[in-house]
Parts: sequence; C-alpha cells; structure tokens
Amino acid sequence: MSTVNKKTDIRSLSLETLQQQFIQLGEKAFRAKQVYEWLWKKSCFSFDDMSNISKELRHKLQDNYTINNVKINSSQFSADKTIKNSFILHDTHLIEGVLIPAADRMTACVSSQVGCSLTCKFCATGYMERKRNLNPDEIYDQVVLIAQQAQQNYNQPLSNIVYMGMGEPLLNYGNVLKSIERITAEDGLNMAAKRITVSTAGIAKMIKKLGDDQVKFNLALSLHAANDEKRNTIMPINEQNSLMALAEALKYYYQKTKNAVTYEYIVFDGFNDNIKDAAELAKFCRHLPCKVNIIEYNPISFASFINAGEDKIEAFAAYLRKQGIITNVRRSRGKDIDAACGQLAVKEKAAAVELAS
Repeated sequence: MSTVNKKTDIRSLSLETLQQQFIQLGEKAFRAKQVYEWLWKKSCFSFDDMSNISKELRHKLQDNYTINNVKINSSQFSADKTIKNSFILHDTHLIEGVLIPAADRMTACVSSQVGCSLTCKFCATGYMERKRNLNPDEIYDQVVLIAQQAQQNYNQPLSNIVYMGMGEPLLNYGNVLKSIERITAEDGLNMAAKRITVSTAGIAKMIKKLGDDQVKFNLALSLHAANDEKRNTIMPINEQNSLMALAEALKYYYQKTKNAVTYEYIVFDGFNDNIKDAAELAKFCRHLPCKVNIIEYNPISFASFINAGEDKIEAFAAYLRKQGIITNVRRSRGKDIDAACGQLAVKEKAAAVELAS
C-alpha cells in the first residue's frame, strides 16, 4: 500500500522529496527528475501531457498528486496594448496580473497575495481584505500565462517581471523567494534575476533579510513621501517602519548585495508635489546608490487623490536631476481597463464561482 495516501500538490514538493516518494511508489528516482522537469521547465499543467512518462506512472501521479495550476478567468485589452488578467486559483480566489508591452521590453506584473493587509490610502488593492498568501507555483503560473500572452499577441518573449501586483511581497517572503528561485533556475524558466524587480511598501526587518540572503533581483521601495508625517497619512505601514528605520535597512541591504535601489514616487496634487517635497526626497536618496521613478497616479473610486499637473511633475523631476539623481517619469499603462499601478482590485467574484463550479 502506498505511503502517499492523499492527493498532494506536487509542485509543493522539492525534487529530493519527490524522489523519495517515487521510491515509495515503486518507481525509480530518476523518474521524479523527469516529472520535475515537466512541471517547472516545460510548465506542464497536466500529467496526461507528460509524453515520456509511462501510462502506469501517469496513473500513479493522478491517484496521488494534483497540479493546482492557475487559470485565466478573464482578460481585458487596453487601447495601449496592455492586457489585464483576472486569474482564478484552485480555491476559487481571484487575483490580477498584467502584461505591459513596450518598444524595448515585455513586462509581467504579478501578484503575491490575494488582497493586501497594508491599507495604503491611494491603492485599490489596499481596500481589499487579505485572504491569503500565494504559493510559489501560483506566482510562477502568472508568469507562464503572461509570457504565453506576450508570444501569442505580440510575438515577443517576456523580458521582465515586476512583483507590483496585488499584495505586499515581503509579507509573503518565503514563497516569493521560492517563486523567484523557480523562475530563475536552469530547470525552471531560466530568467535572469536582474530582470526581476520586487516592490515593497517598506518593511525594514524584511529588507534586511533580503540583504542577509544576498538576493540577486532588484528591489524597489514605494516611497511616495520622504517625510514621516506625510507618509504616515497615506501609508500606515510607515508608523512601524519609519523613514529612518527604512534608510538603515536599505543601507544594510546595499552593503550586503551592492544592488542599487529604486524609489517609486507618485506625485499627488497638493500633497507631495512641491520643491520642498523634492528636496526631502533628494536628501533621502543620499543614503545609498539609487534612482527615482516618478509614477503617474491613477485615480480610484475609493480615494480622492488626483495626479499632479504636468508642469509640477516636470519641475519635481528637474529638481532631482539637478541634484544628480537618476530620475525617470513613468507614464501609466492600461488606465482605461483599471490595469495601471494602484488600480488592481478584483471585482469578479461571481465569475470565479461560476468558473470553478
């Protein structure tokens, strides 16, 4: 009788564990490596499609394991060619992920949690309840599905990944790092770590842990104010992770990894858009090598913030550049389908139940 007596999510197992279980099932250990390659390198979602595996073993796999793969629930196409996806998980929860095409790159924006617990006042996801963390394979699947869309719709390979969708990646630390390990592994998707950016609202102790783990991917901090009083107002996480604590953690991270950091800064009209705000940001930038991405704000129904005017944004950026800070102004993509930064919030609960039933 098999010691594997209930269906296990096969992708939750390491190769070593899978090899041990295969031996218990009366199979050779090398078969586990074949299956592992189908799961991760070939992104196979069905045991039936594993063509070099015997029918007998495929039956054993179906009896003992499951592949809890993510499926596309719906897709919306923006006028600027951005594609927003609603993904359905095995337990009927919904998340969102976005393909952002540009002249020089194809970027997947992926989620790390179902909902979010951080309640940032300008972000639609922050008004959702956090239901649970995503597993590594659920993050990986978003990348696979969005990469397929890039090929099918634009005949281009996926070039970049940003963990800037729903959720706070550093509050799902282990699963996020495991997903990146699978995405970058030679027996996974084999993408370069430098093509991956993880964005955080700022959790100091976890930023230090990134340094201890000497990660190779890029780190972005959603800053949006370099003044504790203002940042507390829009990002309650700052009350436990002050700018001083974040600066200390980021310096530690840089000492350990030698990776420059990107600061994301939305310029809100009448809130953080004057030259004094720019001067505070420039001062914060002196802690370590960095660049600033000024991001266009995308209004949401839950909040009354609006984007600063073009002249203010340009003056803000010009001030930073005069201070010697690399500064980019990022234009929003997918606004017409609520796919832009800060707009991801699932609205299709009924569709999830219907698709799963």
